[in-house]
Amino acid sequence: MKKTSVLIFLFTIISASLFHLKAQEIIKRKGYTLTFESNFAALDPQLKKRMIETFFEVYPELAKEYNPKTLKTVKFFVDTAYKGVAATANGVVTYSSIWMVKHPEDIDVVTHEVMHIVQDYGSSVGPGWLTEGIADYARYKFGVDNAGAKWTLPALKSEHSYKNSYRITARFFAWIEKNVKAGTIKAVDASLRDHSYKADIWTKLTGKDLDTLWSDYIKNPQI
Repeated sequence: MKKTSVLIFLFTIISASLFHLKAQEIIKRKGYTLTFESNFAALDPQLKKRMIETFFEVYPELAKEYNPKTLKTVKFFVDTAYKGVAATANGVVTYSSIWMVKHPEDIDVVTHEVMHIVQDYGSSVGPGWLTEGIADYARYKFGVDNAGAKWTLPALKSEHSYKNSYRITARFFAWIEKNVKAGTIKAVDASLRDHSYKADIWTKLTGKDLDTLWSDYIKNPQI
């Protein structure tokens, strides 16, 4: 019995190791390396392929636009234990297997998350709503299939604020780029990365502070 138990244990260990090796893939293109790992055995191969293709399409573009010094090596991990949507830290993007199964069309979650790698703000001197607003603005601008996910920038509502973050803030940023001064968000992003950001940067760039810009936006929110 003991011998049988040992053999079963060894078989389990070997099987787990083989699964790990099978679950990891390293892809190199355009000067960038993506390591793809998953502990989700039922991951759709076509979804995995789309995630990889999206990375290699958008990440070089985001790097060129915002931060050419961004990491050259990135890791994706599809995790059955993660309960959110996705999270990024230290060049690793963790995706919820549950979210990906329920929303396989939401491929531009990749775009949003890898923008966080490009942002590279460290201990940011700016507010969290600004970080997430810029990431969703990048998704709006560079996303490969926002329409397929039915992902849009929401129409302005009376209860909205530029501090709401994500898509609400991203729409405000799109309005600034179109109607006030192109390049503003890129400049703000750079200031967050080099830790020179201060609230008065908006006035320096556009001639108006955020509250005044928001008031103008409310009067004519078309983008």
